[in-house]
Amino acid sequence: MNVVYFAWVRERIGLPQEQVDTNAATVADLVEELKSREDRYEAAFADISALRVALDQELADFDASLVGVNEVAFFPPMTGG
Repeated sequence: MNVVYFAWVRERIGLPQEQVDTNAATVADLVEELKSREDRYEAAFADISALRVALDQELADFDASLVGVNEVAFFPPMTGG
């Protein structure tokens, strides 16, 4: 699965994207797997209420299933103007 990071999430992790082999059932499970990797992931995902997620370029919730998903993107909330 391709995992993409935007804005300060990318800055904290140090990667724009990566291929991740996972058995995670939901986005929340994936986040927990990533957080257990290294401190930089723990820092990026310390407060998921400050993050949004998209599955295959569609906004989703952290309890969404990853079945059949090819891409997960994490990013901070955006404001328009």
